[in-house]
Formats: sequence, C-alpha cells, structure tokens
Amino acid sequence: MPASQPRKKVAIIGAGAAGMSCAATLANHPDKFDVTVIDIDSHTGGQATSITLDESKYGASWLNDGVQGGSAIFRHTFRFFRHYGYEPQPVKLQVSFGKGRDSFWTNVFPSPLVDRHSREIKKLGRVLKCIKYMMPLLGILPVKVILRLFCFSKDFSTKMVLPLLALFLGTGNQTPNVSCVLLERLFDDPQMKLWEYDPDTLLPNLPTMFTFPQLGSFYEDWAADLGSKNIDIRLNTSVKVLERGKNGVVLQTQKHDSTEPNTETFDDLVLCCPADEAKKLLGTHATWREKYVLGGVKFFNDITITHTDSAYFQKLFEAQYDSELCAQPATKERKEQIEFAEQKPVCQKDGWLGYRPMYYTHSFASDPDKIEMGFDCTNYQHQFREKLGEGQSALPLNEHVFQTIFLNDQQQDLWTWNDIDQSKIIGRKWWHQFGHRWQHYLRVVPGMMFINGHNKTLFAGSWTMVNMHEIACISGIAAAYQLGATYEPFDDFAEDFFAKYLLVCHGTRYRRRKAKDT
Repeated sequence: MPASQPRKKVAIIGAGAAGMSCAATLANHPDKFDVTVIDIDSHTGGQATSITLDESKYGASWLNDGVQGGSAIFRHTFRFFRHYGYEPQPVKLQVSFGKGRDSFWTNVFPSPLVDRHSREIKKLGRVLKCIKYMMPLLGILPVKVILRLFCFSKDFSTKMVLPLLALFLGTGNQTPNVSCVLLERLFDDPQMKLWEYDPDTLLPNLPTMFTFPQLGSFYEDWAADLGSKNIDIRLNTSVKVLERGKNGVVLQTQKHDSTEPNTETFDDLVLCCPADEAKKLLGTHATWREKYVLGGVKFFNDITITHTDSAYFQKLFEAQYDSELCAQPATKERKEQIEFAEQKPVCQKDGWLGYRPMYYTHSFASDPDKIEMGFDCTNYQHQFREKLGEGQSALPLNEHVFQTIFLNDQQQDLWTWNDIDQSKIIGRKWWHQFGHRWQHYLRVVPGMMFINGHNKTLFAGSWTMVNMHEIACISGIAAAYQLGATYEPFDDFAEDFFAKYLLVCHGTRYRRRKAKDT
C-alpha cells in the first residue's frame, strides 16, 4: 500500500477577503494542506470592517464602515455569507449626483441635466458598443481619451460619465485615467455589470443591489470556523521573506507582543496583501517580472469620515426632493418616476417609497474632474430600516448617519473635511486604495499569469483585476485551486466568472467537472 503524501505547508499573508477565501478553500482538504494565515492587523476581514454605534442615538448598533454592499453578481461572496448564517439584504438603489439644477441628476427621476444631454446619453450607448466590438484597440484607452475622441462635451463627461464610474467601481479621482473597458463592462459584461444602459436617463430606475451583513461579526465567525478546522490564523504578526527556492519559502514571523522572531519553512506562499506591500515583503527576493507587475499598481490614500452633520452633507449633496430639480414629465414613465419621487418617504424592506438617495457624488467647481463621495448610511444599510420598521416615515436628516469619502491625500487642498462639525464625527478611517488606471490593464492584469505560481508564490486580492469584494474572494479561491484544491461549482454564473478570472490571472483553463451518471 503506497505511503500517504505529506501535507503541503501553505503560508497565506493577509486575512482579508482573498486570504480567508483561499484558506477556506484549502480547508476543504485537511489531508492535503497544512495552512497558516498571517496578518499584521488585529482583525480578519481587511477593509471589510464594522464599527459599533449607540443604538439609542443612531438607530442601529453597528455600521459597515468600509465595504458597503454589491450587486447580484457577488455569488461567491454571498455564498460565504450564507454559509455562516449571514444574509445580504436587497435594496432598491437610489443615487444622487451633483448639486443644484445645473449639475444634479439621479436614477430616480429625470432632471434638466439629463434632458440637456439627451443626445449625448444616446451617443454613449453607441460608443459602448464600439468599445465592445473593438475591445483590443479601444478598450485599453483611458476614459478621458475616449470621451474626447468621440467629441463628448466637457459638461457631460465631468457631470455624468466620470462620477458614475467613480462611484460604482471605486475608481475615485483616477477615473479619467481608467481604461474605458471598465465603463463598457459596468453596463454590458454579465460578470461585472451593475445595471443596464438606459437611452433616456442613462441609468434605469431603482436597480436592485444588496447591502452586506455585519462584516465584523461575519469575519469573526469565519475565522473561528477555520480555526476549528485546524487553520492556524495568526493576527498581530509581522512577516519577512528570508528565502525562496525549489525547496520552499522561508519566513520570519514575529508576534507584536513577542521579543523573539520565529523562522519557519513553507512549501508555498500566497500573498493576499496589496501589491505594494507584496513587493516590499519580497524585497531583494522579488524577480524582475514581479517587480514590473507589482510596481504597476498605483495606490492612493483616501479617508472616510463617518458623521451626523446633516447641514454639511446637504451643503454638498441633493439629499431631499425638490421639484425645481425635475425635468418635464414628457412621457408616462417619467411622470410615474416624478410621482414616486415626490411622495413622503416611507420605509420598505428593500428601500424607500419616495426620494431617499443612498450614494452621492459632488464635483469641485475649480477642478471638475475631481470629486467627493458620500453615503447616507441610514437610508442604505438595512439594519437602520429594520430598526425603523416597514411602513414608517423616514427619520429627519439630522438623525441620520453619513459618510463622506475624501480621495487622494495629495489633493487635500480641495477637500472640505474641515467644514464637518467636529462634535458630530463618529469615526475616521484611512484607506490604501489602488487606482484603476489604464496602465493597470496594460501592465498588471495581463502580467499576473507570468508571476502567479512561479517561485513557490501566488498572488491574490482585488487589485489583480477590479476593486470588488467578489474579485478578492475569487482570487483567493483561484490561488487555492492552483495549489491543488477543488473548486466546488454551485452556480453556473459563478463558475463562469471563476473560469474567466483563472484564465486571465493564472493562464489556466478551468476544466468543468463531468456530470455523474445517475
């Protein structure tokens, strides 16, 4: 009888969505893998965190302060949630772009800005088709180049196209430099689109999105379960790569409360941390290919301020219905949209009757390409609506919890953060976010297959493709798959998404399992 193979020792650096997904997939094979997850932070989940609130004061006991939610395409993410009894909640999404009659538009009802750019909205639909069918040639070009190439007005570009892309893909102030393929995929790609293109108002009315459950508790439960499966999760631990070679990877680890470092050898290394951290971690051991690919990821420092300053928020955004912001009800559909918007806001399980925006953007008059983003968390996150109760009237804005996101600390001279009443600030959180520049899709994404799996090292994280929690999860599963774990199909759409990622970022063609004979 052949001797059993020794378990492969795998070190996963980073306990965010990518690292936890990788560990969970490897944990399905306890006879094949001995897994250690290492993170410098004191919590699992990475950017997906929650904060505690005073329920009597704010109307909910918790708030997701980083990752807010996603669309129906987040199949792997939702599957992990549901495995631990956490259910993502549907919400009819309302957005508010710009401020004032000259700049405001929304997906809830038509505005004068939408009417003014009616021809350009229709032209954008034709341009999206051009990008799709000429993808290798046009797809890599920055959005700003495409908008100029097809002669879109500056007003339409800065007030409609750029804020739309920035808000939903998290591209921030780098949006003009984003490959236009992302704009096309936002509307058209089955694996990425958030909603359909509408030739009348650009965005269809009230698409269904999903808010995430309490992420802090979810990741704690996930970590506890992996621990029960003998996955060694080490938090508050720094790591250094000492050696990589045919015989494996030698790491030096040290707990924050320990004076003595520990040296260990692993068979394989999975770096589930940001690209710049991965490059720094590899140091002199990084190959020229790794330096080239990882060095192509450009990061920016942003800050989210959670607060209750409704006066400040309304000064930046259109948070309440105003008939002056409406276009003429030229069609039956438009009339119904306006009638919906002008209702007194009433709470529903999946959102609101009446105009209650959740996502916001504000552009700077001095630099229209740059924006600030906002969230009305009370309108958006489901725990606030559950506490209020279905059929109840909306709370006044001075009882809401808001978030304002300030982008790229190199442009702090534009930020309005000093205008927020300091006594109404609940928390501040800095983010290290990568920009989806066109160079990212010319250098980083196509380069991933040439560094993944080499030198006993794999890479995972949303930065490998698009800044989505779902991409982070898929990237971790893909890394585990490349190490020999099995991908468990559960949904045709999800399986196709996984297969596409695996091909692009690992150069591996996914082999579907043959159906068992019945």
